[in-house]
Amino acid sequence: MLTDVRWRTFLVVLTLVGAGAVFAGDWPQFGGPGRDNHSDEQGLMKEWPKDGPGIAWRVETAGIGYASVSVAGGRVFTQGIVNEVEQVIALDEKDGHTLWMIAAQPEAKPYKNGQGDGPRGTPTVDGDRVYAESGQGALSCHEVATGKIVWQRSLTKDFGGHVPGWGYSESPLVVGDWLIVTPGGKGGTLAALNKMTGETVWESKGVTQGAQYCSPQLAEIAGVKQIIQMARDSVFAVELATGKFLWEYKHANNGTANVCMPLIKGDYVFASSAYGTGGGLVHVTRDDQTWKVDEVYFEKRMANHHGGLVRVGDYIYGFGSRDLMCMNYMTGAIAWSDHSVGKGSIIAADGMLYLLGERREMALAEATHEAYREHGRFKLEDQNAPTWAHPVVANGRLYLRNEKQITAFDLKPALTERPSGDSRTISGS
Repeated sequence: MLTDVRWRTFLVVLTLVGAGAVFAGDWPQFGGPGRDNHSDEQGLMKEWPKDGPGIAWRVETAGIGYASVSVAGGRVFTQGIVNEVEQVIALDEKDGHTLWMIAAQPEAKPYKNGQGDGPRGTPTVDGDRVYAESGQGALSCHEVATGKIVWQRSLTKDFGGHVPGWGYSESPLVVGDWLIVTPGGKGGTLAALNKMTGETVWESKGVTQGAQYCSPQLAEIAGVKQIIQMARDSVFAVELATGKFLWEYKHANNGTANVCMPLIKGDYVFASSAYGTGGGLVHVTRDDQTWKVDEVYFEKRMANHHGGLVRVGDYIYGFGSRDLMCMNYMTGAIAWSDHSVGKGSIIAADGMLYLLGERREMALAEATHEAYREHGRFKLEDQNAPTWAHPVVANGRLYLRNEKQITAFDLKPALTERPSGDSRTISGS
């Protein structure tokens, strides 16, 4: 069995095979290099000043939306509504100025919703191309350098998919020569496309449940490379090579919104959802062509809404039904819980947890099962919207999106000595 480090390396190499310059500290897709909410950064601050880390730059040009950012090759990518059009946006990593802004569908109405307008998915960078998915299901491939559209598809018109109640929210997954997306249509919940041309490779005809708000992942279980996704009715897997249905698990799904990407460790998969549901660990095995899914435990308190989970060593960290929790991955035993910043999102880097509460509080805590130990906290400006875009740690910086505002904070100790007034803010339209 692969160790955690070797498995993460395998995932990064396989998902980015054929890619160009993606540097060690980059965050080229939602969830980070391994799509597991981990940054490989080292040498970051272990204690924050009273007002938080120093600001490298801040922009107000990202438009309206809940898309997080991806960082690769010296650029920061996101999506947002600007001038009443959904735009794919590239910023300069150094100072945040806009390099290009492209409307994949300039004539289409932007996605709007009572819980917040704008695109939800984070662009995925693969070499000299970047892939984006709008709230209405417009899928586009762009040149990284210029933003020029290479090809376009529609999850609704081309695949018969249906826009979920709160909009398409996934971030596309690149695996080798393919792009994996979730139309949620009668032809298949999942589809694989040729990443260079957009042509359909396969559709998961054996599973046709509706799309929800989760992003697909690559795994290898029982020697079979597979795509794992959480949709309307279940967490399920299809064979990577063909899209053939392999197995599913229904206990962790609810009837309202299934959002959180499952955690995968070897042949064990942990899945969670909110709305009074909770989370369960299953052991997935195969006997010849027969797949078996055995539930190891189910913990109702680990009911994650849309902030995601992260595993560090033997423990899961994430916001459950009320508080931030630390739970043993294999046994379900809860080590501790703490209110922390309230319900929010989480990533891990350099032995620390980065915790972004939906009410605009950001905290730093130790990734330890011993107790909740906080090492700094600060507040973001109130922009009349919850902070639902997940935080990102890349190349010594912390990126936070607060509605149309994106801020890059310096996390390296030497960089925090910058005077508080030495930052750049770029205003948008």
